[in-house]
Amino acid sequence: VQLQASGGGLVQAGKSLRLSCAASGGIFGSYAMGWFRQSPGKERDFVAGTDWSGTSTRYADSVKGRFTISRDNAKNTGYLQMNNLKVEDTAVYYCASSGGVYTATANIDEYDYWGQGTLVTVSS
Repeated sequence: VQLQASGGGLVQAGKSLRLSCAASGGIFGSYAMGWFRQSPGKERDFVAGTDWSGTSTRYADSVKGRFTISRDNAKNTGYLQMNNLKVEDTAVYYCASSGGVYTATANIDEYDYWGQGTLVTVSS
């Protein structure tokens, strides 16, 4: 599976962005997908995950109520809607797909395929 993340950019605090993750070359719709983020000097952290169907989701506490993960398996695309963005949301965002897990998972080790990352910068 090849993943291509897009939609990042510079936005003011309080505004919204929607990230997209286009998948090709594999059975994207059969397994879990997720979003992670990484700031300079920090580890890559879980943001949101969904099961193979998109009906079960989980979120990091820091984004609950502000971010929504979704997927359209017919289009082989996943999304991360980010509302009420905060300066601390600034990071490179990566989409990921599992190669064998069906349920929504926050475990980075359960993701096998990664996109290249898209930078989100939130200004005050």
